[in-house]
Amino acid sequence: MQNPAPQRGIILFAHGSRDPQWRAPMEAVAVRAAALEPAAAVRCAYLELMAPDLPVCAGEMVAQGVTAITIVPMFLGVGRHAREDLPLLVAELRAQHPQVSFELRAAIGEDERVIDMLARIALASS
Repeated sequence: MQNPAPQRGIILFAHGSRDPQWRAPMEAVAVRAAALEPAAAVRCAYLELMAPDLPVCAGEMVAQGVTAITIVPMFLGVGRHAREDLPLLVAELRAQHPQVSFELRAAIGEDERVIDMLARIALASS
């Protein structure tokens, strides 16, 4: 018996880098999220310099039968990319895939839990 297609997709959206090692922490978060919720499709997408980009990643999920996609901006600071570029990309995805629900979350750096965790790490003795 085949596994059913995931109904929920989670895209961890990051900036990207020319350095291929830069993606390791993002991929580690994706692996952990997939382990925490095995029924969800969890992937990373990048704004530039790395693949896949957001439209390709979302398109692959839609092709797998995902009907709801949550986009999590993996930015600590909220700059132009998170404020301007990302909402435009999500609007284009909604137009291209009207049958899919897209939720754009706030950048992780705006989440009080992340702020608290980073402060605790900074204060911890080594």
